[in-house]
Amino acid sequence: MSRIRHTRHLPAVVTAAGLVLALAACGGSNSANTADGAAAPSATAAQLDPNADLTKQSLTFTIWDGYSPEDLKERVKEKLGFNIEKAIHDTNETAMAKIMASRGVGFDVAFVSGQYAQALNEAGLLEPLHKELIPNLANLYPEASNLSYDKGNNFSVPYTWGTTGICYRTDLVKPAPTSWNDLLQPKPEYEKKITLMTTERWLALPALKAMNASINTTDDAVIAKAKEMLEAAKPKLLAFDDTEFGAKVAKGEAVMAEAWDGWCPTGEPNVAFTVPKEGSDLWVDTMVILKASKNKEAAHAFINFILDPEQHGWAATNILYKVPNKAAMEKIPASVLASNEPLKYTPADLLQGESIIDLGEDSVKYTTLSTEVTAAQ
Repeated sequence: MSRIRHTRHLPAVVTAAGLVLALAACGGSNSANTADGAAAPSATAAQLDPNADLTKQSLTFTIWDGYSPEDLKERVKEKLGFNIEKAIHDTNETAMAKIMASRGVGFDVAFVSGQYAQALNEAGLLEPLHKELIPNLANLYPEASNLSYDKGNNFSVPYTWGTTGICYRTDLVKPAPTSWNDLLQPKPEYEKKITLMTTERWLALPALKAMNASINTTDDAVIAKAKEMLEAAKPKLLAFDDTEFGAKVAKGEAVMAEAWDGWCPTGEPNVAFTVPKEGSDLWVDTMVILKASKNKEAAHAFINFILDPEQHGWAATNILYKVPNKAAMEKIPASVLASNEPLKYTPADLLQGESIIDLGEDSVKYTTLSTEVTAAQ
C-alpha cells in the first residue's frame, strides 16, 4: 500500500471560468445552469452502438500521476480488448488548459474535479453519458447521483470523494481542535506550527466556514472579510502548503494543518483528522467523456470497467481517498480501514459538507484572494 502524493488542486493558471469564456469566444456553446446550481447537459448525445467492436477502438485519458494502477493498461487490454494511453496532468488547471487548447481532440476521457467537469460541460465539450453502456453505475451509492454540480450524473461519473478538515498531532495539541478558528486564531504555543492551503477555494474555506458562510459565495463583502481573516492569520503560520502538510504533521514540524482527508496520515502515531464544528466541503474527482472523442463506446466501457468493485477499490486502498462505490468500499481490507480513519466516513457524513461548484466569471474573485493573501510581504 502506498500513500500517493498528487496535486489535485493548485492555484489556477487557467480558471474554470476562464476556460468557459475562452471557449465561448471561439464558438463553444455554454449551457445554462439549473436552478440548483448544477449544469444541464450541453447537447444531445450522439448515437452509439452498444454492440461496437471495441477491439477496433483505442482510448487516451488524462489523469493525475499515481491516481490509477500502474498495470491499468494491461488490465483493460485483457478485459476489454483495446489499448489505452495515459496522459498525466499535475493539476486540474493543467488538464483544462490541455483540453481547451485542442477543444478536446486527442482525449477520450478526462479525470477532473467536479466543478471543472461542470465548466467543461457548460462549454459544450462533454458527451452526455449513455448510461445503458455503464451498467456498473448501479454500484454507486445513491448519494453519488445527487451531487450539486451534476445532479443525476448526466455528464460525469464520480471517481473519488472526500472532505477537508484539520490534520493534527494528538500528543501536541490539547485539547483537540474543534473549530476552523483553531487554525486562524491559534493559541500562542501553536503559532508558526500551522499550515493552510494556497489552493483558491480551499484557502478561503476555513475563513468562510468560520463565518458560517457558503464556500460558494460570490458576495464581495463576505470574500473581503475572509481575506481579512486570512491575512491576520498569515503571520502565525508555518507555511502555506498544499502537498507536504501531512509529512509536516507526522514529523511534528506542524501541529495542525488544513488537509484533505486522505492526505492526513492517520496511520502514523499520534496523527488524527477532524472536521470542524462549523462544517466543511464535499469535493469530488470525476470521470468525463469528451465530445470530440472518436472512441465513445470504448470510453463508456472504460468507465464501466473502473466502476467494477475490484478495480475501483484500488483507489481507496492505494490513494486512501474514499470512492463512491458501495461494492468497492465493502471490499477494503480491515487493516487499511483500521489505520486510516477518514476511510470510515459514510456518504451521509460526506454529504454534510457543502459541494463545491463552478462559479463562472466570479471564480476570479477567489483567484485574486489567493494571489493577494499568499503574496510575499
